[in-house]
Amino acid sequence: MASSNHAAPTATAAVADTDALVTEHNGVLTLAVSTTGAGNSLDDAAVAAGTQALREVARGQRDVGAVLLVGPGKNFCAGGNVRAFAGADDRPTYLREIADNFHRLVGALYEADRPVVVAAKGWAAGAGMSLVLHADVAIGGSSTRLRPAYRGIGLTPDGGLTWTLPRAVGAARARQIILTDRVITAEEAQQWGLLSEIVADDEVESAARTAAETIASGPRAADAATKHLLAVSADTTLIEHLALEARSISERSGLPEGIEGVDAFVGKRAPDFTRGRAATAP
Repeated sequence: MASSNHAAPTATAAVADTDALVTEHNGVLTLAVSTTGAGNSLDDAAVAAGTQALREVARGQRDVGAVLLVGPGKNFCAGGNVRAFAGADDRPTYLREIADNFHRLVGALYEADRPVVVAAKGWAAGAGMSLVLHADVAIGGSSTRLRPAYRGIGLTPDGGLTWTLPRAVGAARARQIILTDRVITAEEAQQWGLLSEIVADDEVESAARTAAETIASGPRAADAATKHLLAVSADTTLIEHLALEARSISERSGLPEGIEGVDAFVGKRAPDFTRGRAATAP
């Protein structure tokens, strides 16, 4: 949750409008994770609203095909609200509550079982960097910077950063990044697999939204199954994983999305994956 700002952000962020924090359009659930106040720090109301919306996806109460995480200010998320940390009467209790709430959001991202796209403009530090590491597609700009930002205020990472980063860049590089509080440039982030694509700074959110809408228009159950295969790949042997892939592709071929996709290809037409989507289970 730590902040990248050299100057501490302003006091507690203003209460945000939930309707502005959670929107749904063209099959994409868009969640703001920060607000323009408090230096684009992680916002309590945004975390709560996002968690609730993602749980609604998991329960089938929202029909979306992708999740887009954004920051409404100049940064995606510059970390936690350090001034709020300092102002807490009982800092350990307050930080535990903040971390638990943040972790519910992260858990809900996985429970929703939808591809996650991040519009990582400006700073993605502390909690912001943690969220980038949970993206399936992370798009940044030329001035995007990632930074752990925890040790500078004497804290340890949260949001799963010490779990995701070693898996993304390797144990040695992850230790170096976190223990030296390294600022990672957009180019480095792309080279190391932390960013999927770099676009012009003023095109980050539009490019991320296009990617999310493209994903959402596709075979949603197949995407969910693909996410599962990718998630378990690190813990299976090649032979075990080949068996999982064979079972999955076979199952998909008999379900509405797979039938529509193959028939559309043979018929030389664009597939319409909305056909029978409700009957297709991941």
